[in-house]
Amino acid sequence: MNPIARPLVAATLAALALPAGAGTAITLYSSARPGTLSPQTFRNGGEGMAVPGYALVREDRRFDLRAGRTLLRVPDVPALIDPTTVSFASLTDPAGTRVVEQSFEFDLTSPEKLLSRYLDHEITVEQPRGQGVGAFTGILVGTLGGLTLKAADGSVRVVNGYSGVTLPGLPGGLISRPTLVWDIETGRAGAHDARIAYQTGGMTWWADYNLTYTEPGPGKCRLDVGAWVTVVNQSGAAYADAKLKLIAGDVQRAQPRPQMAAAPAALGRVQEAKAAGFEEKAFFEYHLYTLGRPTSLAQNSTKQIELFPTATGVGCEKKLVYAGQAMGLAYYGSPMTDRGFGVQSNRKVDVYLRIRNAKADGLGIPLPAGKLRVSKRDDADGSLEFIGEDLIDHTARDETVQVKLGSAFDVVGERRQLDYRVDTSAKWIEEDIEIRVRNQKPDEAVDVIVKENLYRWSAWSITRKSQDFRKEDSRTALFPVRIAPKGEAVVRYTVRYTW
Repeated sequence: MNPIARPLVAATLAALALPAGAGTAITLYSSARPGTLSPQTFRNGGEGMAVPGYALVREDRRFDLRAGRTLLRVPDVPALIDPTTVSFASLTDPAGTRVVEQSFEFDLTSPEKLLSRYLDHEITVEQPRGQGVGAFTGILVGTLGGLTLKAADGSVRVVNGYSGVTLPGLPGGLISRPTLVWDIETGRAGAHDARIAYQTGGMTWWADYNLTYTEPGPGKCRLDVGAWVTVVNQSGAAYADAKLKLIAGDVQRAQPRPQMAAAPAALGRVQEAKAAGFEEKAFFEYHLYTLGRPTSLAQNSTKQIELFPTATGVGCEKKLVYAGQAMGLAYYGSPMTDRGFGVQSNRKVDVYLRIRNAKADGLGIPLPAGKLRVSKRDDADGSLEFIGEDLIDHTARDETVQVKLGSAFDVVGERRQLDYRVDTSAKWIEEDIEIRVRNQKPDEAVDVIVKENLYRWSAWSITRKSQDFRKEDSRTALFPVRIAPKGEAVVRYTVRYTW
């Protein structure tokens, strides 16, 4: 008999020897902005927010197929699967096995759907009555504003606040779990090892960096750098003993569709025991991190896994920067000739850490984007105290990371305009600026970078100055100063704009 002419056999076929999750590989992609997420974001199912990421899932399973046509139903798949990405391939007989049709069924059973399927059918409704329960049987004729039943004598009763409903059975067309359905044709009957693959939403990952700051000597600083990966799974399915990979980089997706989180549930927080960790390698124009051991991802859960062992003694620089303008300023479409524009003074001196991501400095590891938290040990009791945090983007080897920790308490500045001259007909502006930075520390000198934004127009030159400066870019001049304990540094300069 020709296999194509054989009748289609409908059945829900379970995996024979390989349980769901065996031979599973998951590659996770994140579309979240660095540092914008935390495990608390997804508590109680993320409060309805979309999970900013997705996963590629590949599962090796074993199925029992009949010769000819078989309807294969696989119910344990994520609710947020993208059905257009699903594929099925027999590893046992790839040449003789093909998928004729495939579909994704997601019309899940719910009380509302069940009741809608029983319109014009007889049901029994239970309702509290005093200390007992009353039962009413009739034809269900409406479900809005309560259940409307038509009794055998023609009377109609509207039941609100019912405690239970008895239905004759589960109507066809409703399923309890999302299900993939394949119409498989094969000439080989028996057990087939098969590989299924798909994309699913509701999964994401991000990196968190925990740094411990020390000062082994005057003007020196060192960091111990630890990194953890947090994985969120709200796809609607659980994965046991899966091979996990992470893609770090900005991967383009065509017409992305927002994916809503699965039904709310409390999150578990698990930290993996130290074992075989992530192995990093370049992959196309991205970086791929492969976990060296299987891991399990429960539905509606977060899991933390060490990204790399703690790097100790990483070199760093502490920088104090005084940006005297009170607001961020940018170029405009014409020269800013208003005398008072942008002259308001900011008193805060900001504290930065610069870290060179190089092997010679104790690091040299491609760093995925994430949040970087810094703590310092209190020598009085040995406790770690939080001193600041910032966000970093994907950072390659041998690049420099600069993070802002906060503002200095004992170092303050002020900026003022001493004089201002403008000739719009001759098309020039001259401005005299004075910056004062005071160090109130009684026994420690500090180095401060005075950062000036030359914002009035793009063509500028500094015609007079109290000390040398470095031009950082087309609109920024940096004046380094050293300030003695209880001392003050004064920077004066004249800038001329022309157009």
